[in-house]
Amino acid sequence: RDASPPAVARPTAMMLRSFSRGLASSSGKEKIAMIGSGNFGTALVRLLGRNAAKHDVFDSEVKMYVYEEQVDGRNLTDLINEKHVNVKYLPNGPLPENVVAVPDLAEAARDASMVVFCTPHQFLKPMIATVKPVLAPNYKALSAVKGIDFDDKGIVLISDLIRKELGCDTSVLMGANVANEMATDQFCETTIGYSDKTNGELFRLAFHDPSFNVGLVNDTVGVELCGALKNIVAIGAGFCDGLKYGGNTKAAIIRIGLKEMKSFCNTFYSGIQDDTFLESCGVADLITTCYGGRNRKCAEAYAAAGGKRTFDDIEKDILKGQKLQGTLTAKEVNHVLKMKNMEDKFPFFTQVYKISYEGAPVESITTTPYY
Repeated sequence: RDASPPAVARPTAMMLRSFSRGLASSSGKEKIAMIGSGNFGTALVRLLGRNAAKHDVFDSEVKMYVYEEQVDGRNLTDLINEKHVNVKYLPNGPLPENVVAVPDLAEAARDASMVVFCTPHQFLKPMIATVKPVLAPNYKALSAVKGIDFDDKGIVLISDLIRKELGCDTSVLMGANVANEMATDQFCETTIGYSDKTNGELFRLAFHDPSFNVGLVNDTVGVELCGALKNIVAIGAGFCDGLKYGGNTKAAIIRIGLKEMKSFCNTFYSGIQDDTFLESCGVADLITTCYGGRNRKCAEAYAAAGGKRTFDDIEKDILKGQKLQGTLTAKEVNHVLKMKNMEDKFPFFTQVYKISYEGAPVESITTTPYY
């Protein structure tokens, strides 16, 4: 496991030569594209823009794909490029001027040698098909997508989907990263899981900042599963908040959820490192998501309404175009557990699903026997 220092030094000549040997863009530099422009994607592209301007290994321009919307009668991309801020999804986070919003997906990704995905995973497959033909040779990818998919055999990790469809090495970024706090450069940490160490270090160089400490671990699966499963736990924590339960109860729910996260990872995958759960992608992300963030907030509203409002209605009302991840992940995990006849082995995950989709009483989040 590679732990990054508190602050990253300027890249050594040897490091830059190593990166340069793998360059693929026509400019002779690594060209970065961000696919996604929600609040987290926008928070991340702020860092990519800074580092692209700072380090010679990168092309200075970073394109961000933006699904075109109308805001006050104007195109969102035009507003972003004029004001250098994502006025809809991260209005408190000024963007570097070298970040360019592009409404055409293929144009946003054209000639990129480093492509970062940060978009709801249910939209990913068709986007990859559009992106693949226009990328530079020898491209590599990073997933900041929080969620999992499934097929008739069971779980499909988003990074595996990207690897398969793009045919390239794919790293994973997850961590205790609430976008609105990142927007004002409040200090936080994140974790990049890698398979190819050179690519992992290159993505760390692209993201690392005095306000955003990036750690590296050789465990893409563990990093990704922590990032996805913690959103289920956050739904449970939000139920506690909506029911006006105190800190003791919420701490118990978080502990129970963390135990099932670890059990799920070790049940369905081998080789996941125990230390990964102690990284930012693990316990830190779990804590911050259970005390802030969209999943907790929406679950609190659901519980406060006694289950009489639907999550779809709450999502539209509170998230204003953003997507709720925790309930969808709970549904996908439950699908796999039913396939494997293992619901009884994961009573917390199962109960979050039943409350969210089957009308089980919200109070059952604490009355279900978990032991």
